[in-house]
Amino acid sequence: MENHFEQIQQLLRDKADFQARLKLIAYDGTPEIKEISGQKYLYVRKRVGSRLTSTYVDIYSDELYQFLLRSNREAKTLRKNIRQTDKRLAELGFSSGELPERVVLNLDFARANMKANIYSQAVLEGVATSFPQTEEIIENGKVNGVTASDVQKILNLKHAWEFILDPDVIQSESNYHILCHIAKLVNEGFFSDGGRIRGIPMTIGGSSYVPPLPIETVVMENIDNMVKKNISPIDNAIALCLYTMKTQVFTDGNKRSAVIFANHYLISKGEGFIAIPEDDVPEFKKLLVAYYENRDQGEIETFMKSKCWKNF
Repeated sequence: MENHFEQIQQLLRDKADFQARLKLIAYDGTPEIKEISGQKYLYVRKRVGSRLTSTYVDIYSDELYQFLLRSNREAKTLRKNIRQTDKRLAELGFSSGELPERVVLNLDFARANMKANIYSQAVLEGVATSFPQTEEIIENGKVNGVTASDVQKILNLKHAWEFILDPDVIQSESNYHILCHIAKLVNEGFFSDGGRIRGIPMTIGGSSYVPPLPIETVVMENIDNMVKKNISPIDNAIALCLYTMKTQVFTDGNKRSAVIFANHYLISKGEGFIAIPEDDVPEFKKLLVAYYENRDQGEIETFMKSKCWKNF
């Protein structure tokens, strides 16, 4: 199986991606039309275990019916892709290992707090949504009064979180390839190569720091060396997060990718998760600028450990 390590890692990333996309489908089931008292209504029918369920959607319209048909086709395609991926993994000799109990609990802890974490990240990025609006977008994929761009950013965050919380992915090493896939998901719909290393110069608003162009082999080596350091998981997670932000590995979405990447590492160790609370975002941004400009004396690490680390 060692000879197929890279293939297996890619297949696991693909599988988690398919599963995350499947969870993003608001209405997963076969659409059906019911007529009650002369009025048509739309439902979706789905088998759950041995039971056949029927869930109400809305009053019938051609547009909504076509949307439900497209969603059903997409769900079927994703399930087929998952089955094919599982088959290929089995052919390569892969079998999923049993997660330590502490990591299983951490996955549940992170899932229970995922909406709040996504909202915190949205605030950090300046997305103008309230928590109820963010929650509505996560659950239903849309909400009135929010720009399409902000909706897309929130859905991308959900997609990336679903990816790292996949049991197979959490067993994968926190490396450059995982980081790139997270960035690809975070930037989906905004950049065609959102997970590719930055190849253009850039500046950072509000800071005199100008990040040099990153070199892929150097970034890969630095991340590998950081992961292998014999320090506490939270210290390592914070270091990975700040390194990704300061390096500005990607054209956009670096803070979002950095936080989720650090959480992939931290959750895999069963040591909680990192989230910058809404009320502390201004202070974090101030400390981050100081860190970029080499004026930091360890304040941001202390801040993140005391304010942003949630353990159980």
